[in-house]
Formats: sequence, C-alpha cells, structure tokens
Amino acid sequence: MRDLLTIRSRPAVLPLLGAGVLLVGVVVLALTVGAADLPASGVLLALLDKLPFVHLDHGLSPVQYAVLMDLRLPRVLAAVTVGGLLAMAGAGYQGVFRNPLADPYLLGAASGAGLGATLVIVYADGNSVGGIPVVPLASFVGAMGGVLLAYGLGASASRSDGTANLVLAGVAVAQFLAAAQTYVQSANTDELRRIYSWIFGRLSGIGWADLRMILPYALVSTIVLLVHGRLLDVMSVGDEEAAGLGVRAGQVRLVVLLAASLATASAVAISGLIGFVGIVVPHIVRRFVGGSYRRVLPMSLLCGAAFLVLTDLIARTITAPGELPIGVVTAFVGAPFFVFVLRGTRKVDV
Repeated sequence: MRDLLTIRSRPAVLPLLGAGVLLVGVVVLALTVGAADLPASGVLLALLDKLPFVHLDHGLSPVQYAVLMDLRLPRVLAAVTVGGLLAMAGAGYQGVFRNPLADPYLLGAASGAGLGATLVIVYADGNSVGGIPVVPLASFVGAMGGVLLAYGLGASASRSDGTANLVLAGVAVAQFLAAAQTYVQSANTDELRRIYSWIFGRLSGIGWADLRMILPYALVSTIVLLVHGRLLDVMSVGDEEAAGLGVRAGQVRLVVLLAASLATASAVAISGLIGFVGIVVPHIVRRFVGGSYRRVLPMSLLCGAAFLVLTDLIARTITAPGELPIGVVTAFVGAPFFVFVLRGTRKVDV
C-alpha cells in the first residue's frame, strides 16, 4: 500500500506547467487591462527592468509607470497571494476532514476575522499603529483566535483523533463570534458601510506594506502544506491504516490545520472574506490531476491564484468606472460552477 500511494502521488509535471502558464497569462492580462490600459510590451519590460543587473527602456510614461507599480502590481500580487492561499488551505482542510465540502472557514476563521475587523473599525482611532495597518492585523488575530478556540474546544471534548468534534466546535465558535459581530454592528450602524466593504472582500487599496506584512506567514504555511501532501494521501485511507504505516494521524492533522488556518488568516487579513475559492478550485483541480494531495495542493495554489486574478479583473472592469466587491463576483462565478462540479463528485476519488 505504501508503494501504491507513493506511485499515485507523484507530482504531475504537465498540469503544473499548464497551470503556471495560465497564471502568467492572466497576470499579464490583469496588469495591462483597466481604467488606464497599459501596453503589454511596456509592462513586461518594466517588470524585467526590476531584475538585478537588467536595464531596459520600457517606454511607459511616468503616469503609466506609477499606475503599474503603485496601484496595479500590488493589487494583482495580492490576488495571486490570496487566491493561492485560500485554494490551498481549502484543499488542506478537505484532506484533514476527508470531506470535499470542507472549506478554509470551517473552524471559525471567517467569523473571528470579521469580529476582529469590526471591533477595530468601530472602536480604534486611526488606520495604523506604528506603521502597521490595524484592520488587517485585527482580522489576522481574530481568524487565528477563532480557529485555535475551536480546535481547543474540539480537542478537549474527546481524547480521540476524530474530526466530528472539531467540526461541531467550529460551528459553535463561528456562531458565537458571528453573534458578537452582529451585536457590535447593530450598536454602531454608522460604520456599517466600512464593515460591509470589508466583509464582502476587496483588493482595492492593498499596498506593498500589506503584502510585506503577510509574506512570512504565507511562505511558512505554503511550505508546510506542500510538504504534508504525501502524509495527507496516507491519511486518506483512515487513521488506523495510517497508524499501521507509521503516520501519526493526530499530529499530522494538527500541523495541517494550523498551516491551513495560518494561510487563511493571512489571506483574509488583507482581502476580507472571499468565498468559494477554497471549495471550488480544489474540486476543479481534482478533475484534472486526481485525488492525490501531492498533486492537488500545488495545483490548487496555482489555479487559485489564477482564479482570483481573473475574478478581480472582472470585478474592476465589468461596471467601470465603478467596481464590484470581489466576494460578490466569486459567489456569482463559484456558486453555479460548484453546483455543476458537485454533480460529478461521485466520479472523483477524493
């Protein structure tokens, strides 16, 4: 069985290359298309000019260069980061719970992040402390706090390594935190516009400081999840069988949940709540590369990044000069597609 799992879980090179090409293509498209269209050749030359020991004449005007470097590039990189983290975290949760309906917000990350952001928006003075944006920091702390609370409650309810108690604890914690958030909102209706702007998800206004803030957490969570792909494959046969193969299911479950939760918290810290990415993208990926998590995790990372870049492009161009919340666009795109994907789940080996 060990040899069989190893053979089936070898990374698929061609799908990864295809996903990488897709991601590069949508990134270039997103950098060139917008309220101010930029020439693709100038964009590529300007990006290459940033490489060490490379000096190229990009031909962009000062205004075009400022739009690219100060507005569009950090936004597109934020979409790459958030989409990749949410999709990979969703795949990690699905592997831990052995349930294709699990998503990154299952253990209360969304409610915790929402409560943290709401409290700061309503009660905190100013937008930053010591140069650190307050709302992203509060949502990050709230997301991790909600997950840790849910895990602590679920682990204390039973000594077994099962996941049922974790799911129930996550539901209870999410409901409690959501109720607290609703109470704060109802007592401060004048701030509802700012709160809902965050809840519906947004990538506008994200700058280089936001990306630098989450970069260490994003790198750590990504590395940990990718390294644990083979162990998730082993755990898919069941805890007892995994123990027979020398895998400590409880320890692997804890590490993967913490890494996936860290990835989720990092994403929502700068983007707010964006739904369906963590459910839909891993489902799509499995239809192309099968159920091995050594393939699903890196493919989800690349495809999730491409998916969110594309949906963000739609959000900021379909009603130009206005802009739709990106969470609305992902729901419009993701919900019907998710229904379509669910019809074929019987044929997918999760």
